[in-house]
Amino acid sequence: MNAPVGPLRNRVDPFGDIAAHPARGLLMGNRGGRIHDPRTRTLTGRAWVSRQWICCALTFRDRRRAVMGEGYTELFFLDEVVAFAAGHRPCFQCRRAAADAFAAAWAKGAGTLSPGAGEMDRRLHAERLIGTRRRRHPLRLGTLPDGAVFVGEEGPVAVKDGRLLRWSFNGWNEMSSGPGLEETVQVLTPPSILGALVGGYQPLWHPSAMV
Repeated sequence: MNAPVGPLRNRVDPFGDIAAHPARGLLMGNRGGRIHDPRTRTLTGRAWVSRQWICCALTFRDRRRAVMGEGYTELFFLDEVVAFAAGHRPCFQCRRAAADAFAAAWAKGAGTLSPGAGEMDRRLHAERLIGTRRRRHPLRLGTLPDGAVFVGEEGPVAVKDGRLLRWSFNGWNEMSSGPGLEETVQVLTPPSILGALVGGYQPLWHPSAMV
């Protein structure tokens, strides 16, 4: 069988769905192993391998990989805000400083001791899915921290510095109007990640989100 022509299906949107798109994001990641057929470089019906959903640096120690080859399935995100909405956490190997900061912020937001990777993975897996379906969390818009993503009328929307930004694979676009602060919205970002954002973690944003 031949490999697909054009972009590979490995770009992740805030819903956690995976699509083919030419835009290159800021982060890579995986879902605990291989969910593609290396002969055709196409996805299988498997959505994940384990609860270890991580977001990684694009480069690490000059390592080189054949994307969607024999190893794990490389997934790509516009930025960390999208990775968080999809339910991924920072990798403790290639993004150690970010992962340590995230764990400390998680603990501060939850009022607990700093969690290990396994504990975070167990919590996040329960928060991002109901069976195989994506879980949404109804919350009041005015309570959401910067970096939270919710479902808007025309797609995913992020909160940043009092602004609402509509997501696309190419970047964020500021919205001229949206729901009021007292309205309840369906949040994609898992509650424990929201807690880490409240606890002070500063996610990596795509340049299109900057004023």
